Amino acid sequence: MKTTDMTKGVPLKLILQFAIPLCIGSLFQQAYNFADTMIVGQGLGEQAVAAIGVTSALYGVLIHFANGLNNGYGIIISRMFGSGNHTAVKKAVAAMILLNGSITLALTAVTLPLLGPILHWLDTPSDIFSQSYAYIFVILAGMITTICYNMGAGFMRALGNSRTPLFFLILSCGLNISLDVLFVLILHMGVAGAALATVLAQAVAAGLCFLYIWRNYVSFLPKKGDWRPERALVKEMFSTGLSMGLMLSVFSLGTIILQKGINNLGTQIITAHTASRRIHEMMVMPLSMIANANATFVGQNFGAGNMKRIKTSIRQIIGVELVWSLISVLLANTVGEFLIHLLIGTTDDVIMRNAMLNLRASTAFFFPLSILLVLRNSIQPMGYKITPVISSAIELLMKVVFCIVLIPRIGYLGVVITEPIIWVICAIFLGIIYLHSMHRKQVPINT
Repeated sequence: MKTTDMTKGVPLKLILQFAIPLCIGSLFQQAYNFADTMIVGQGLGEQAVAAIGVTSALYGVLIHFANGLNNGYGIIISRMFGSGNHTAVKKAVAAMILLNGSITLALTAVTLPLLGPILHWLDTPSDIFSQSYAYIFVILAGMITTICYNMGAGFMRALGNSRTPLFFLILSCGLNISLDVLFVLILHMGVAGAALATVLAQAVAAGLCFLYIWRNYVSFLPKKGDWRPERALVKEMFSTGLSMGLMLSVFSLGTIILQKGINNLGTQIITAHTASRRIHEMMVMPLSMIANANATFVGQNFGAGNMKRIKTSIRQIIGVELVWSLISVLLANTVGEFLIHLLIGTTDDVIMRNAMLNLRASTAFFFPLSILLVLRNSIQPMGYKITPVISSAIELLMKVVFCIVLIPRIGYLGVVITEPIIWVICAIFLGIIYLHSMHRKQVPINT
């Protein structure tokens, strides 16, 4: 049974050791996204890339909400593990399974009938509407597979095991790419085939996670008496999960609003934005994964009452992320154009020019984004539930304002500068909250 006690040892070493498998796993996931877009782009053309790009924000809202719930549940489990209360861990696992099942089924039942009206509201161009609908319908119909994998992986990570989920994710990515080639290039199933490949690969990864947990973590699995957890525990898990779910989904809801503005700029701009975002996501991945790893560290040490170790870790991790931000800027300005051409194989000057504009602008502001990610992922395990949601609400509000006021006037440049401005404002907001809390030498729960 693989677990890691992060309440002892050198903080930076522990976090980086935990983060490396997360980064490798996310790298494979991003490599799959890159390969998936490349297969679709080379095999089906630029319109197919745009069709998938249109649905990314919608899919992100639902998946980020459900995954945010799981991250919140994992925080509670990591706290209980850090405090040594294994009985409470079993009850929390039972609550996590029950909450996940009911919420996922509800989301699927509500969203599938509304897909058409939502895509129309997003001003999806008519030339890619049918492809967009086919892709997102298959993805959302199989959403349960993604949630099950994240639930299993989140459970193991809460106990300090980030390596095993990595192996299953690598296998899933390899299977995904193979199925992409089969469904898209050989069987000619179109973008629906690419979506089906994703769902089937996630189902395999989820099954492997549950099998591994059943064989190696039986002492943490709920017994008959654990399936009726105390109301206080369910409330704590749901409120923490809801906070993280809202934080991520409100952010993604703002991205939907932004996508609506992008859709009004035409298929070329949609394609350019989709291509640049794929590369942006690969470059931002280490920042996100290291911040996520620090969240597990903070959760365990907060449960053990080690605030000094938490402050040390936050300071050191921000330093590491600033170094990667500099590397990202250099990569974007040296190999960015090559990667975009490799990704979608276009020679369209409008697409290339706008994709590079977005990529250069976003990486230039990775520095405030680093601070934002570290603080947002650190204060949540310390009991903050409202503050991260407020920061996401700020993002949503600003994206709405920019979409209404700025984008119609200055076009795609308005899209490009929106997120960097938001990152700066939210980083300042969370920095003030964090410094004020540390100055008082206490963390107010439910803030």
